[in-house]
Amino acid sequence: MVDDTELERLYDYPAELDRAWTQVNFVSSADGAVAVAGLSAGLSSPGDKRIFSLGRDLADVILVGWGTASAEGYRGVKRTELRAERRARLGLRPLPPIAVVSGRASIPPDSPLITDTTVPPIVITSGAAPAPRLADLRAAGAEVIVAGESTVDPRVALAELSARGLRRVDCEGGPTLFGTLIAADLVDQLCLTVSPVLAGGVVGRIAAGAVAEPVGMELASVLAEGGFVMLRYRRAGR
Repeated sequence: MVDDTELERLYDYPAELDRAWTQVNFVSSADGAVAVAGLSAGLSSPGDKRIFSLGRDLADVILVGWGTASAEGYRGVKRTELRAERRARLGLRPLPPIAVVSGRASIPPDSPLITDTTVPPIVITSGAAPAPRLADLRAAGAEVIVAGESTVDPRVALAELSARGLRRVDCEGGPTLFGTLIAADLVDQLCLTVSPVLAGGVVGRIAAGAVAEPVGMELASVLAEGGFVMLRYRRAGR
């Protein structure tokens, strides 16, 4: 692995963005499993965690599906000395909010995403979400974005984030959200760590859902540490 300065150079976002630019972070086993015992932590490594943390340091907003946020026990992003220094140097807000996607706004108002955070979270939902649920989330301190009628439209969601100045988007999954972004051709970069284990089982892939046709990506960098391979793929032409 390289030092923090080189990692930041490799993984930083393009300058002067005029739209939401979406990076997706995932880890998988060598045989394609997205989790071990239901969690991604069993596939991770110190190097993978450095890149995961860096993704949060460099982002304006963390985008995640409610299923993943719930399973992984998400809370608000925490301050660290490195994060504070890096974000101040890059002219970013002190901490990025977490934007959680749920078509029916299923996040409980007492979720740690809302109660254990410095920055109010954003709930991205659809017109199908019950109005009382949206009112409860707003009362609990969350910002609510309705992006689509019966389901969440990822194009509308990213446009709404961009309108709020949140253009450096770091998506942390899960597979359904990733698949939706692929189908809409909204993935600019994929950061994929391949873990040197064979997990077997019936665990799904890192992306789920129908895609009209494959999306071409270019290999932008390869790092290795302790048998783990950290790959960075960039959308061709972006």
